[in-house]
Amino acid sequence: MVKKNLTAAEIKQITAEENVQFLRLMFTDINGIIKNVEVPISQIDKVLANKVMFDGSSIDGFVRIEESDMLLIPDLSTFLIFPWEAEHGKVARLICDIHTPDGEPFIGDPRNNLRRMMREMQAAGFSRFNIGPEPEFFLFKLDENKQPTLDLNDDGGYFDFAPVDLGENCRRDIVLELEKLGFEVEASHHEVGAGQHEIDFKYADALEAADNIQTFKLVVKTIARKYDLHATFMPKPLANIAGSGMHINMSLSNAAGNAFYDANGNEQLSSTAEHFLAGIMDHARALTAINNPIVNSYKRLVPGFEAPVYIAWSGHNRSPLIRVPQARGLATRLELRSVDPSANPYLAIASILGAGLAGLAAKATPVAPVNCNIYDLTPEQRRAAQIEDLPSTLHNALKALEADEVVKAALGPHLYQSFMESKRQEWSAYRQTVSGWERKQYMMLY
Repeated sequence: MVKKNLTAAEIKQITAEENVQFLRLMFTDINGIIKNVEVPISQIDKVLANKVMFDGSSIDGFVRIEESDMLLIPDLSTFLIFPWEAEHGKVARLICDIHTPDGEPFIGDPRNNLRRMMREMQAAGFSRFNIGPEPEFFLFKLDENKQPTLDLNDDGGYFDFAPVDLGENCRRDIVLELEKLGFEVEASHHEVGAGQHEIDFKYADALEAADNIQTFKLVVKTIARKYDLHATFMPKPLANIAGSGMHINMSLSNAAGNAFYDANGNEQLSSTAEHFLAGIMDHARALTAINNPIVNSYKRLVPGFEAPVYIAWSGHNRSPLIRVPQARGLATRLELRSVDPSANPYLAIASILGAGLAGLAAKATPVAPVNCNIYDLTPEQRRAAQIEDLPSTLHNALKALEADEVVKAALGPHLYQSFMESKRQEWSAYRQTVSGWERKQYMMLY
């Protein structure tokens, strides 16, 4: 998405010309949920002067009640007017960074934390961390009360089209709205599962890419409701079909261009790419807690449904955790396939970057690529090839995170503690829940 370097005066002029009535000041909590404070346009001077405050103690992972006041500092480059009609007038948005009352960046703000990791990247000699996400989602029908059902909107499969893909018109409208907002949509199609869709948009620098993911989710959910559909980014809403992923394509840039490309390197990968790849693999188990942050994430990370289960890499097949797509030159990149769309994009990208930079600092070397179908290997063959498993539950992923100083440092102490507290509560609540499957399986038998 093309960022505009607008001044405060230009934003005031645009809102007046377009008859904008409300400003939505958006930010993201630790769980990746979009939050906002909406103010009437009469407050625009206060907004642009960085004087809007909110109660941080009411937001998961922020602060205690005795230190609750937080400032919303709008990033003027994120200004846009939502293209859909609003009953009470046009609405514009600004994505905000969170600062303390004395004007310092708040260390518990996921967006500020990503900025911190980007500064570490720049100190290591790189100018950009390019991120190309591939988010997937399901469309379910709404009932007469506008509540989501478990009825899918179609019975289509991979690359199917109308009339099988009944979500085609909805998906087209989503694409059109995204383009109005400045997204460069590269492809949209029906995914493997019935009712499942994917829309791919052009890569961007890390911070903008995270902003784009959050904006994308908001657009998808808004347009879906116009079709009496509920869009969900839940990783595995239904059993026995493929879940939704959000593969992350990535590369580093420096003054010479794509730092992952070397025409004379092994598979035309630079030593930078290899060290970065090794760093991600070395910290993959801890990264899973951030990239797959909810209990439901682990219903997707199982064999047989295209999601990765093992820590391996390859340039020639799609079963490993990390794939190296065949494109080279400026398009040379790594594709991390485990990430799902429930992940907080600011935390996920920051953690991936931290792991990769650690690999670079240590000049880590990746194990040999695995160019066969890993699911066909025996446990003994996997051990011989040094292929470890990803964590199979949120609990195990949190244990891996607790033991990994690199990923913890990529989050910072405040976000790490808040994240662990939130996720331990989630796991505890899940452990205490008795499912329908358990009653069906055991009540008569025992």
